[in-house]
Amino acid sequence: MTTDGTASASSTAYASSTASASASASASASASASASASASASASAGDIRAWLLDRIAYYLERSPDGIDPAADLAGLGLDSVYALTLCGDVEDRFGLAVEPTLAWDHPTVDAITAHLTQELAAR
Repeated sequence: MTTDGTASASSTAYASSTASASASASASASASASASASASASASAGDIRAWLLDRIAYYLERSPDGIDPAADLAGLGLDSVYALTLCGDVEDRFGLAVEPTLAWDHPTVDAITAHLTQELAAR
């Protein structure tokens, strides 16, 4: 503001550029979410299973080939921190809100794959 109480040209320009940047970021986030949702809608059970194996192998610092998809995730060493991380990753990748108990309710890669496949098909 100037001494007479009016906004200066530079503060008006700053407010305009800030609003423009915010709108651009919002549009980018919407486009990203839309792309994720459309990509996830076409994900096959095999794609979901492969993605889950990669994520869990990453968390456990193992090769995806070393993860038995029928093995209990807690027995493999997946702890509660990584179980919650998996939920966030599922939401980001597939645009699907899941319960934080996903890995306990569906304790194997195969069980989570079946659950996610069913949920995605229902959308």
